[in-house]
Amino acid sequence: MFHVFQYRPLRLITQNSLSSTCLKLMLSRPVAFAQIWKSWFSSHSLLGNKNIILMGPPGAGKTTIGRIVGQKLDCPVIDIDDDVLETTWNMSVSEKLQNVGYEEFLEEEGKALLNFSASGSVISLSGSNPMHAAGMQHMKKNGIVVYLDVPTTVIMSRLKSMAVDRIVGLSARNSLKDILQFRKPFYKRWYDIRVFCGEDVAAEVVAEKVLDAVNRYQDSELETFISTRSSRSGRSMEKDSHKYFSDVVIQGLAPDGGLFVPERRLPKFTAGEWQGLIEATYVERAEVILERCIHPADIPASKLAEIIGTAYGENFSCSKVAPVRHLAGNQFLLELFHGPTASFKDFALQLMPHLFASCIPRSCNYLILVATSGDTGSAVLDGFSRLHDTDKQRIAVMNFFPEDGVSPIQKSQMIGCQKENAWSVGVKSDFDFCQTAIKQIFTNSDFTGFLTVEYGTALAAANSINWARLLPQIVYHASAYLDLVHQGIIPFGSPVDICIPTGNFGNILAAFYAKMMGIPIRKCICASNENNVLTDFIRTGVYDLRGRKLISTFSSAVDILKSSNLERYLHLIANEDGQLVTQLFNQLENQGHFQLQKDLLEKLQQDLVAGWCSEEDCLAAIHSVYSTTGYILDTHTAVAKVVADRLQDRTCPIIISSTAHYSKFAPAILRALRIAEINQNPLSQLHLLSSYSALPPIHWGLLETLKKTGNGDHQVCAADMSVLMHHIETLIQNHFM
Repeated sequence: MFHVFQYRPLRLITQNSLSSTCLKLMLSRPVAFAQIWKSWFSSHSLLGNKNIILMGPPGAGKTTIGRIVGQKLDCPVIDIDDDVLETTWNMSVSEKLQNVGYEEFLEEEGKALLNFSASGSVISLSGSNPMHAAGMQHMKKNGIVVYLDVPTTVIMSRLKSMAVDRIVGLSARNSLKDILQFRKPFYKRWYDIRVFCGEDVAAEVVAEKVLDAVNRYQDSELETFISTRSSRSGRSMEKDSHKYFSDVVIQGLAPDGGLFVPERRLPKFTAGEWQGLIEATYVERAEVILERCIHPADIPASKLAEIIGTAYGENFSCSKVAPVRHLAGNQFLLELFHGPTASFKDFALQLMPHLFASCIPRSCNYLILVATSGDTGSAVLDGFSRLHDTDKQRIAVMNFFPEDGVSPIQKSQMIGCQKENAWSVGVKSDFDFCQTAIKQIFTNSDFTGFLTVEYGTALAAANSINWARLLPQIVYHASAYLDLVHQGIIPFGSPVDICIPTGNFGNILAAFYAKMMGIPIRKCICASNENNVLTDFIRTGVYDLRGRKLISTFSSAVDILKSSNLERYLHLIANEDGQLVTQLFNQLENQGHFQLQKDLLEKLQQDLVAGWCSEEDCLAAIHSVYSTTGYILDTHTAVAKVVADRLQDRTCPIIISSTAHYSKFAPAILRALRIAEINQNPLSQLHLLSSYSALPPIHWGLLETLKKTGNGDHQVCAADMSVLMHHIETLIQNHFM
C-alpha cells in the first residue's frame, strides 16, 4: 500500500516533538519560532488530518494549484499521476493508457487509489479519477474534495496550447468537448466544494480561492442570518439571535416579526467569475450562484446540485428555463412562465420544497402555510406535491387565497393542483388579510405551541417572506443579463435597466440582490397597477395606507398594499438598523403610515424608480404589442411594459420581467384583443386563445391542469382568525394523525 504521512519539503514540527523544539527555539531564535508556530498552526487548524483533494478536468491546473496551496500551508503535496500512478506502474500514464486501453486503464487507476492513503496533504487527482466510484469513496473518507470548475472553452484552449494527447477516452469517435461534458456529472457527484475559476485567471489567485473555500467549508459560523428587526446590541448579546440557512428555511418568519437576512450580506462575484458563466446553462449558473449563498453544512454542494437539476429539469417546458426574447427597440422580455404552473413563482417553488425537506429534522411533521394573491398558491401546491412519498408523509401544505380576488383560471388551477398533501382554502376577504393572518398565526406562540405538543407538528411559511423563496429569484435576473451578453447585445460590464411588475417587492428585491452580487444593473423600475402604494412611496418616501382600499385589477398578483419584502430592502439601505425598521413597521401597523428620513429616501431613489399603469392602459398595451409583433403579454407584463415605455431613457437595454403566461388571464386577454363574446368556461377561453397562433403558444401545463380539474372542490371560509386556525388544526388531524 502506498502511504504518505508527515513528509514535507521543509520539515514541520510534529505535535509529539513540539515541546522540546519549542523550548529551544523560544530561547535561541524567538522570531523564527513565531514564524514556524504560525505556519504549523495555520495548516494544522485548516487541515488537521484531512487532505485537500483537488479534482477537475485535464487542464484545470490541479498540479500547479496543488503545489501553491501546499506551499502556503507548508504541507505535503501529492500528484496522483506523477507520485502514485507512474510510481506504481513503473511507466508513464500515457504508456499505460496505450498498453491497456480506456476501460482497463480506469480500473487500474481505481485500484491504485484504493491502495493509497495520506494524511494532512494536498492531493491533485487525475482528470479521470472521479470516474472510479470505489476509488473516490476511499479518497473522500479522509479528504475535502475541491472541484476546480473551469469553463470548457478555457480548458479546450489550454489543452490545445499544451498539445496534450493523453486524455482518457479521446478517440476519433469522441471529441475533446464531448469528453469534458461526459465527465461533468462524475465531478458533480464527488465534490464537497466548488471553486469556480471564471475566466483564465492566475494559478496563485485560484489557490487563494481554494484556501478561502476550504476555510468557509469548515466554518459555518461565517454565514448566519439575523432578523430585520434585531438591534445590533441585542445581536451581540444573544447567541440565539444568530440563525443558519436551515433554520431560516424552517422558521420562515423571525420570532420578533421581522424577516431573516444574511448577517454578512450576499457574496459578490468578480467580473471574471460572471464572465465564466456566459456560456453556462441555466442549471449550471444556478449551481454556482446558490452554492455561494447556501453553506454546505446546511445542504452539501453535491446534494444542492442534485436538487437544482431536479427543480429545473423536465418540469420546465423550455430547455433554456428562463429565456430572454427581444420585444422591440431596446426592450427585452425575460420569460418566467415556462414552469409547470405558468408563473415566475415556479422558479422558487420547484426548488424550495426540496431545500425544505433537506433542512427539517426527521422527528417532526411540518405544515406549510401560504397566502397568495394568485400565482403563489398553485406553484406551492405543485412544488410540494412533487416531493418524494416519504417526504409528503411529513410535509403538508395549506394555501389561503382571496376567494373572489383571483382570476377564474387561477382558482381552477389552485383547485386542480390539490394533492394528498396539498390543499387550498378560499377566504372571503382580500390578499392583505390572508397575508396578515398568516403572520399573526406564526407569532401566536400559544397556538403554535399547542400544535407542537398536541400533534407533533410545526408550522412553516412558503411565501416570499421565506428566504428560500427569495434566493432562487436572484438567479434568473443574473442569467438574463448573461444571456444578453451571450447573444452579443451588450459586452459584459455595460449596464441594463430592469422593469418588474411589483406587489410584494420580492421579485424586484431579488434583482437588487443580483446587482449587489456584481450584475451591472443600473436601475430597478417598480411597475404598479392601480394599487400604486409602492409607486407613491418610491417617489415621496411616504408609505401611506390610510384611506386606501384594495382595488381588484386585471393584474391580480400585484393587488397588494402591504409589501412584505420592502422591509428587507429598507433594512439594507438603513445600514441594518433593526431598531429603525421596527419603528417604521410598527408605525405602519398601528397608524397606517410611515415616512423615510431624507437621506434614506435619497439612497432609495438611487436604486429605484417607479410608475403605475391604469386598467385601460394595460389592455391597450396588450392589444398594441400583439398587433405589431404577434406576441401576447399577460396583464402583469403589460403593466411593466407601460411603465417601461414611460420611464426608460433608451440609453441602455431594458429587461422586462414577464412574470406569468397570458393563458392564466384569458378573460382580460380576450377583452384586450377585442373579442366581443367571451365564454365563461376557462377551458373554452384557452381553446379560443390557441386559435390565434400567437407567441408564445398556450401553456401546456395549464391546459392539462384545467382538463383534469373538472368539478373539483375546495374549502371556503370566513375572514376570521379563529376559523382559519380551526381549518389548520383539522387538516393536521386528518393528514398527520
